[in-house]
Amino acid sequence: MPEKIAVIGSGVGGVAVAARLAAKGYHVDVFEQSDMPGGKMSEIRHDGYRFDTGPSLFTAPEMVDELIALCNEYDTDFQYSKLDTICRYFYEDGMVIDASGDPLQFAAELAEKAGEDPGTVLKYLDESRKIFEFTYPVFIRNSLHRARNYLTSDFIRALFRLHRLNPFISLHQLNRKYFRHPNTVQLFDRYATYNGSNPYKTPSTMRVIPHLEHNVGAFFPREGMYQIIRTLTSLCEKLDVRIHLNTRVEEIVLSRNKVSGIRVNGEMMPYDMVVSDADIWFVYRQLLKNLPFREKWFRHERSTSALVFYWGMEMESRQLDMHNILFSADYALEFRHLFELKTLQPDPTVYIFISSKVVKSDAPDGCENWFVMINVPENNGQDWDEVIAGARCRIEEKIERLLKVDVAKHRKFEFILDPRGIESRTASYRGSLYGNSSNSMWSAFRRHPNFSDINGLYFTGGSVHPGGGIPLCLSSAKIVADLIPILKK
Repeated sequence: MPEKIAVIGSGVGGVAVAARLAAKGYHVDVFEQSDMPGGKMSEIRHDGYRFDTGPSLFTAPEMVDELIALCNEYDTDFQYSKLDTICRYFYEDGMVIDASGDPLQFAAELAEKAGEDPGTVLKYLDESRKIFEFTYPVFIRNSLHRARNYLTSDFIRALFRLHRLNPFISLHQLNRKYFRHPNTVQLFDRYATYNGSNPYKTPSTMRVIPHLEHNVGAFFPREGMYQIIRTLTSLCEKLDVRIHLNTRVEEIVLSRNKVSGIRVNGEMMPYDMVVSDADIWFVYRQLLKNLPFREKWFRHERSTSALVFYWGMEMESRQLDMHNILFSADYALEFRHLFELKTLQPDPTVYIFISSKVVKSDAPDGCENWFVMINVPENNGQDWDEVIAGARCRIEEKIERLLKVDVAKHRKFEFILDPRGIESRTASYRGSLYGNSSNSMWSAFRRHPNFSDINGLYFTGGSVHPGGGIPLCLSSAKIVADLIPILKK
């Protein structure tokens, strides 16, 4: 029975799978090219400010709790609270919507501000819940690429409910059927961006996401999002997992179609199995050097990337909550630019995340840490310096117009992350955040499986099944761990 496993990458999926496999009795080493664990979920500390660099919305916290319990670490100090307001939405027509985590309050807010029928809003959320409940055990918590999983009772029950998915219409088309006001449609269209997709193309099955936010709720860790990584790495340490920072894996070494180890700094290190948390494109292009490239997994449209400004603001904003969206006046044009023209339109949608609204120590007194993000296309050789300069001006103008805040006057410093930086820091092909987009009804089946035809090679993280985002990366770690038997000594 194999005993030694190497995990490449320390993103959420990587450290979660390392903890799960160590709990099964394996000797696990994690190799991370950066100087800190976390991958896209990292942090910046500067001049009294702290920024979470990546994912900012925390749903399904029970998945972290489950992992803590699995590792028998009930005393682990991981605490989080539920948000009263999930997101505050600002529109060019002056409308402001506070999206509550309570379905009744959310329905009442949409009735008051946008004239929606509360019963219709609740019906939409209830249908979202039903779809989530029958798809979750089949499509999220298990592999779609193992024939035996299609013979389970969960799959058979789901089969009789597949008509509810409406996969032949887009999310936007579905939302237009339900809601009267274009602002409400735009709010629910936004859920396509949670995995870098286009609401005018992605199938309406994406409507499951509102269930997690508005029926279950959104949460926030007591010490910020990076606390999730600190908690998972603490679990790893307690289970004797070794995390090697500043250590780049150069090759996955094979012997007759079987993993025999990895190469680091030119040295062969023997391992019985390898789990890669790196972008699947990078694995096939860079780490499996003697194998032909698996073109079939990379013919599909890529997800969007991001341009993020981290601003140390010497002010406190009364208009903003922790999560905020300043919507574009022309959403359809924005996605045409992102996916067809590979550029930015003049009026991009702006996301502003201010963790110091909840974690006061994340900024000095009287100040705030602004994480300001727009969706951008993958890196296709654009002049990013020019794009950044233009985007900054447009974002500042939009904030001035909608919030009456002079950003330049209050900004103390700025850090920037663009698709080039995302690609170089996290080995994400072209800076695409989620690998393939979900702009097709077959997208779920076109994600690379969590295993390989190479004996002993497995995959976790946002570029493989079931997809990107914290809950899905945690699910991918569970799927991989379930594929590997408990070590019998």
